[in-house]
Amino acid sequence: MPLAPSDPRECAEALRDAARSGRSLRIRGSGTKDGLGDLLPTDDVLHTRGFTGVVDHVPADLTATVRAGTRLRDLQSSLAEQGQFLPLDPPHREATIGGIVGANSNGLGTLRYGSVRDLLIGSTTALADGTVARAGGRVVKNVAGYDLNKLLVGSFGTLGVLVEATFKVLPLPPARGASVRVCPDAGSAFARADAIVRTSLRPSALVVERTGREWHLVVAAAGERAVVDRTLREAGGDAAADPDALLEPLRELPATATDGALIRVVLPLAAQAAFADSAARADGFAQLIADAGAGTALVHIRGDDTGVAASAAALMASARVLGGHARAERRAPSLVGRISARGDAEPAGQFLMRRVKGAFDPLGTLEPGRTVV
Repeated sequence: MPLAPSDPRECAEALRDAARSGRSLRIRGSGTKDGLGDLLPTDDVLHTRGFTGVVDHVPADLTATVRAGTRLRDLQSSLAEQGQFLPLDPPHREATIGGIVGANSNGLGTLRYGSVRDLLIGSTTALADGTVARAGGRVVKNVAGYDLNKLLVGSFGTLGVLVEATFKVLPLPPARGASVRVCPDAGSAFARADAIVRTSLRPSALVVERTGREWHLVVAAAGERAVVDRTLREAGGDAAADPDALLEPLRELPATATDGALIRVVLPLAAQAAFADSAARADGFAQLIADAGAGTALVHIRGDDTGVAASAAALMASARVLGGHARAERRAPSLVGRISARGDAEPAGQFLMRRVKGAFDPLGTLEPGRTVV
């Protein structure tokens, strides 16, 4: 029977009871991260749907504390009533705060606003031994337990269940805009993006995209109208009448790429053009979306299972050769057994993660098969 605790203490007791009885648990919010990892069956599922709502929002301090089962869209609606927002735009509008933190799920605004690790300043976590751990605080300058916050980001629920999180928030920008520029090849698109990164401009998104035969450089800006206009003028290209209409399909690729496989890579900035060029020539290539300021890219490949599996393996190997790493963000059901979640290589530092896992969850109760990547 699924577990659905309603407060941190009840959640911690559920974890303790599961550990004592030798039962394994999957942690589930809205299910948007169900495809990540080479998952093993579990005895029970612990739902975070009982942890919803904003606990505390102090507009003057630019902080907000929210329960981990809250959907991001609901948090943004609440903050908007006070003229503020959480500067995260991960894919999956239905994603919960706990899933976003656990998967280190960043969107296209990382260059301007930072990542989940930068914005998370406090956490409350239920642990497998039945205790509740609190780290950080509800003010920006409070860094007590800061390293624990960092450790939770990207842990995929393997170390504990996040039940509450405190973030830095920002005022809603008075103006927004975006432009798109057609580029002749990957090299010129990334060279132009690199030139923008090296200026004083701070675009809210800097994306190189290819669908079909064309390469595009998409630049978005937010802030005072003069700043937005200057950024788009320097970027060149055609201004978009509706920035959201231009950016939303790029943000939502992980939610819409349900066929074939979607491979996520993290690369040194200098290696992005070479990887993108080779990815676009891969068998079954459908689309590439690269955050040119953060060094991440998503590649969607389609075709028969044998071809998709071969292309996925080649993309992951290419990322490693170029000094990065990769994982399968999504796989069609028929491909789950043919494409490893992280390729043939073990992520760097995995032996250290196993030691951390052993300290937090020595009986292996939480999320068997998940890997911290």
